[in-house]
Amino acid sequence: METMTAAVGRPATSRDRVRQVTVLVGAAVAIVGAAIGSGAFGGQPVAEAAGGALSATATPLAPDGPAFSVWSVIYTGLAVFAVVQALPRQATDRRLRAVAWWVLASMLLNALWIAVVQADSVGGSVLVIVALLAVLATTYVKLVRLPHTGRATSVVTDVTVGLYTGWVSVATLANTAAFLAAAEVGELGLGATGWSVVVLAAAAVLSVAYAVFGRRRPTVVLPIGFAMGWGLLWIGLGRSNGPLLDGTVATAAFVAAGVAVLAPVVATVAARRR
Repeated sequence: METMTAAVGRPATSRDRVRQVTVLVGAAVAIVGAAIGSGAFGGQPVAEAAGGALSATATPLAPDGPAFSVWSVIYTGLAVFAVVQALPRQATDRRLRAVAWWVLASMLLNALWIAVVQADSVGGSVLVIVALLAVLATTYVKLVRLPHTGRATSVVTDVTVGLYTGWVSVATLANTAAFLAAAEVGELGLGATGWSVVVLAAAAVLSVAYAVFGRRRPTVVLPIGFAMGWGLLWIGLGRSNGPLLDGTVATAAFVAAGVAVLAPVVATVAARRR
């Protein structure tokens, strides 16, 4: 069992204070901006923007509507993270020093993604969400490699980033499929069903890769698996009901969801036994 450390590096500096205040204020702006842009206060919902390219029935890889309720959990975690990292005693926390700017970057990119979608640019949204996933993946690697500091702070950071990374991993696949459909690239030989199964298999492989790499950090890798499983489950449910039915894609999505949830559990248990 890894021992918690005080993780106090060099004494607090003015750069630490600037980081804490900037991340706190930036997080508030990003979360409020994302809420307004997504239609939470009466504006146009994302599903209706860009000609409905990102709606729950736009492509076989689109998660059903209820899947997006995970954002309320993610935003709550990000808000708590922003407040916790701003506490005076957290100024010298080594993990927060390493990841706070990256977490803020992810929040700003998420707000930018919503703005790009509202501007009806599906292609632009793919570029932004890929950048967002890259930032989250970098943050994930840092969290896995750095030892835990204070228990509560580490758990808040790990769980929030884990859920965020897992969900965005699935959202990136769905967003890319929406772009290809909007661009009318055709079915590229395999057909919509065939390519959807290939992408879902890739999602399952990605979930295993996350699990293996983060097997010694269950507080972050288990939430990744849960969030990916959640998104993939709702892809399966969306293809089992409603106007866009596809039994093959639904089955593949359910299998991928099971892999995503079980992979980190198996990897964590195996790591502890060793």
